[in-house]
Amino acid sequence: MVPPFNRRARFSTLGPGDLVYYGPMPSYYGIGEVVQMADRYVVVDFRGTGNFGVHRDTLEQQYLIPIPTTRFAQL
Repeated sequence: MVPPFNRRARFSTLGPGDLVYYGPMPSYYGIGEVVQMADRYVVVDFRGTGNFGVHRDTLEQQYLIPIPTTRFAQL
């Protein structure tokens, strides 16, 4: 289980196209792609990859944890 937010999420810089997951339980929302940013809010396209079937959602940046490029091969 991942805490609701963590240090990496709070101090990361996100941009359009970045892959992220939602903090508390990554399997609920799945892996998403950052689509748009406005202030501290981020629109993420999850494409229904998680258990909840969420396609798009707007979340605060502090709850989104970026997936390092070194992990892409494992996805």
